[in-house]
Amino acid sequence: MSAAGEQRALLEELASRGIRLTKQRRAVIEVIEESKQHLDAASLLALARKREPSLNRATVYRTIELLKGLRLVDELDLMHLDGEKHYYEVRSPHDRVHLACFRCGRVEEFTSSLFERLKAEITTLIGFEIRVVRLEVGGHCQTCAGSGASEPAEKPKPQ
Repeated sequence: MSAAGEQRALLEELASRGIRLTKQRRAVIEVIEESKQHLDAASLLALARKREPSLNRATVYRTIELLKGLRLVDELDLMHLDGEKHYYEVRSPHDRVHLACFRCGRVEEFTSSLFERLKAEITTLIGFEIRVVRLEVGGHCQTCAGSGASEPAEKPKPQ
């Protein structure tokens, strides 16, 4: 999910690092940047092919690996709500907690100053230099918790 205005545009960042931007790579990056939802590789390929029909699966995976290696995107498993899929989103300057509903598959993002203070306390007390934080919490969203249901009616689909 893109955090508009919070991060430098991916295309601009790659260009500033001298990385070649082919039409295919550009299509993949634009889709990741503009997405309002978490995308797996197959969804990313399908959406990017609408922009660049010649795009192939290998280019999607190479672009994802490039962006992960440069620490520009995060890879999430979202509690494996939909099997072993991995999802990608533009890295935000602020760490977020991903809340995944086991019933409906909804994924919400949560930020808190308390979370930031916890990270600072870890660094201060034990000197651990935090580079990456991925926190996913599984449970029931407000709607599903209010319905009293405890087991999924069907296999949930992440948003």
